[in-house]
Amino acid sequence: MGKPDLGALIAQTMDPPAPADERDIETITGEILDAKRAGGEAILIIGRCLIEAKDMLSHGEWRSWLEERVEFSERSAQRFMRLAREWSNPTALSDLGATKALTLLALPPEEREQFMEENNVIDMSARQLEQAIKERDEARAAAEHAVVEQHTAEAARAKMAEDMKLLNVRLSGANEDREQAMQDVARLEAELAELKAKPVEVAVETVVDQAAVDKARADAIAEMQAKLDKARDKQKQAEAAVEVMKRSMEEQEKAAKKAAMSGDKDLAQFEVFFEQVQETANKMQGLLIKARGREDKAAAQGMEKALRALADAIGRCAE
Repeated sequence: MGKPDLGALIAQTMDPPAPADERDIETITGEILDAKRAGGEAILIIGRCLIEAKDMLSHGEWRSWLEERVEFSERSAQRFMRLAREWSNPTALSDLGATKALTLLALPPEEREQFMEENNVIDMSARQLEQAIKERDEARAAAEHAVVEQHTAEAARAKMAEDMKLLNVRLSGANEDREQAMQDVARLEAELAELKAKPVEVAVETVVDQAAVDKARADAIAEMQAKLDKARDKQKQAEAAVEVMKRSMEEQEKAAKKAAMSGDKDLAQFEVFFEQVQETANKMQGLLIKARGREDKAAAQGMEKALRALADAIGRCAE
């Protein structure tokens, strides 16, 4: 059995053209529309027939039938079958052609029509269509990424605000502990000085045991000194806690500033340039200092002049 002529099959579905003397614009228009419909319908018919044939044949028979009877590669057959499954409008399929219709299958079904309305898909080449879909996907991915980044930044800023409140509470408590410790130390120092300035009072009946008096006085001083040492240790701990809280707040403020700047690309880029310029200025200053140490001052004078001109130029940027 010979191989089917798909072009002839499609042509048979169309009415023969009218004689030349009977043709008018309506006849020509009708033939064009019929041809367009036949083209789209033919693609869908091929796909549906391929689906039907595959269900009838085993895997080995399927591939052999494709190659020998209808001269399709398995990849081409899969393309036609996918079009038949996912395209229902033969007119749109005729306008697009199989290649672009297949390309549009990359879009979700509910988004294809809107994409075709927003883009002149019919006049695009297949490559231009692929690029348009790629750019659409990239723009959507970038927008979704920006939303995620915004939500992440907002959550980070909210957490930083809560952390800052907690640090303020802790710093306030640390300051109170330090103040109390300082008061305790001052009080104990005064009591110790007073104790050292007067003898310890002891009950004396008949005989004064001077050694016992001295020991009692020494014990009292030692006990007071121990309390003072403990109070001083507590004061040091309180002061250290205050410093830790201050450093934590400074780091938190830096982190908050960095987070705020990350949402402002211009400001972040400005800071990078500023730090680079500042580092360069420090290096130029070092070279100027070396040049000033030479006997010949011409190089140093030239550097000074250049730096002044640069400073004026930078100053004008802020005007």
